[in-house]
Amino acid sequence: MGKIVVIGSSNTDLVIRTPRIPSPGETLIGSDFMINAGGKGANQAVAAARMGGDVCFVACVGDDGFGAEAVRHYAGEGIDTSYIVRRNGVASGVALIAVDDAAENSIVVAPGANALLSPADIDAVESEIAAADYLLVQLEIPMETVARATELAVRHGVRVILNPAPAAPIADEVLARLDLITPNRSETELLTGLKVENVGDAVAAAAWFRGRGVRRVAVTMGSAGALVADERGEEFVPAYRVEAVDTTAAGDVFNGALAGALSEGRELGAAARFAAAASSIACTRIGAQRSIPQRREVDSAE
Repeated sequence: MGKIVVIGSSNTDLVIRTPRIPSPGETLIGSDFMINAGGKGANQAVAAARMGGDVCFVACVGDDGFGAEAVRHYAGEGIDTSYIVRRNGVASGVALIAVDDAAENSIVVAPGANALLSPADIDAVESEIAAADYLLVQLEIPMETVARATELAVRHGVRVILNPAPAAPIADEVLARLDLITPNRSETELLTGLKVENVGDAVAAAAWFRGRGVRRVAVTMGSAGALVADERGEEFVPAYRVEAVDTTAAGDVFNGALAGALSEGRELGAAARFAAAASSIACTRIGAQRSIPQRREVDSAE
């Protein structure tokens, strides 16, 4: 696989298993409690690394124990952590996650240091971006930081993958810099105004993105699969059928594995099938990064 720079969030996930997601004002007695490494950026970086990618992760953590442990963990995954910024006097990002018996989840995130990753921090990593095959970014960091990262990538001819999560408006100038965008149903609706209830809807949404300069699109549709589109047309990639126990990081695993597969030269459809296999395995396991499979497992599942 090629070199992938991932710029994004680093969180520690505090997870409770619960029979169902509580209603407002309701207290439920849960069961298992876990502390897991998480954050969309970190999840995707670890997924890409486990698929065999040469990964550099750019993030911002606080000067607390959560941040220190996170950096140690990423280094143990073989990820280059040289450009992870430590901010004094700031808490690292934390996510509170409830996972119910149907494997659905409810998540509240306190961004902490993630909100302080700045365009200046991105300028400091320009040489790494310039040397990459792909830049992978999400939206759990400031939008101006995302915009600066895409600007530098395009300047150096590096292809940009944007996972627009959590959903937020994106400027047309940023969309026009993207090689690939990977929204889910709700993110697609927020960005395009189009509901995605079937494959035809996803095709229309993909056309909307391509009309704004995005070269390739992957609209993910949960357990149904994903619709991918590029200059050659559209292809629906069905999801693998598994007994899901936790979908917490499924989308992040898809994105990290997709970036990895593209970096080794696979066409979009083949890369999406590989990513779907990785994501399906993650759904059968509890937790975010602890659920991410190794490359050999995905190769066996394809």
